[in-house]
Amino acid sequence: MKLKNRSIALYNEFAESLLSKRQTHSCTMMLKTESIDYLKELVNLFFPHFSNKVYYSPEDILAKLQLMERNLISLIKQLNSTSVQDPPSLSKEFIKQVPGIYQKLIADADYIFQGDPAAESVDEVIIAYPGFMAITIYRIAHELYKLKLPIIPRILTEYAHELTGIDIHPGAQIDSPFFIDHGTGIVIGETSVVGKNVKLYQGVTLGALSVEKTLAQTKRHPTIENNVIIYSQAVILGGGTVVGNNSVIGGNAWITQSIPANSIVYNKSEVRVRSNESFEESNNFII
Repeated sequence: MKLKNRSIALYNEFAESLLSKRQTHSCTMMLKTESIDYLKELVNLFFPHFSNKVYYSPEDILAKLQLMERNLISLIKQLNSTSVQDPPSLSKEFIKQVPGIYQKLIADADYIFQGDPAAESVDEVIIAYPGFMAITIYRIAHELYKLKLPIIPRILTEYAHELTGIDIHPGAQIDSPFFIDHGTGIVIGETSVVGKNVKLYQGVTLGALSVEKTLAQTKRHPTIENNVIIYSQAVILGGGTVVGNNSVIGGNAWITQSIPANSIVYNKSEVRVRSNESFEESNNFII
């Protein structure tokens, strides 16, 4: 009987603890679902490639923007956060940024088309390139991040990560035009700064040298200046690391210090041919 009573007490304690945590962390699955729905609604407005909706006049577009402003107010209210003040003002401010987001995306799409000999049209870039989709979602999430909205910007960029394999933190500052080619495995950290006419290939990391929590408010990720190309699997780390204008970073480079403008950085591969007869097996491999 005592064992049974202890079990009941244990379950009651668990139930009280779980209830308390559920009330503390009160965001629901609907927040994630509706954040992604809102993103898709805006992408569909920008690009007919993803929508069956037809707009016949500027008034139709303005009416849609007003609806999206109201929808964002409702989405923000789902955050249940006392740190989010005045959702109507935040929503209005975001909608003001929509034309600028669109202009940057058009510049991005054209830059990708002009820079990729495999692209046959800007439409192909918009509808089929995962790099462009990741950039699109980032630019929307970044404006929400600048308004200091919690959670929603990360929901959007993690959705892009899931969709494209490209991980861009919404806090990164990326100018336009910007080109991601192929893209799978690219990581761009929160405090990265990327200039105009930058091109990244698959597997590039713009990361931090340290991930200590105490450094959360410091610049931890590199700065990439204008007209830089970074080839596949290059890793560039550190908040003080600057890659200067007009530089080219070769594939598999590992960079933790600044690179002057107009530089070419690459790993020199070396091939050695040996005879099996002269090769002694070692027991000192480090795995």
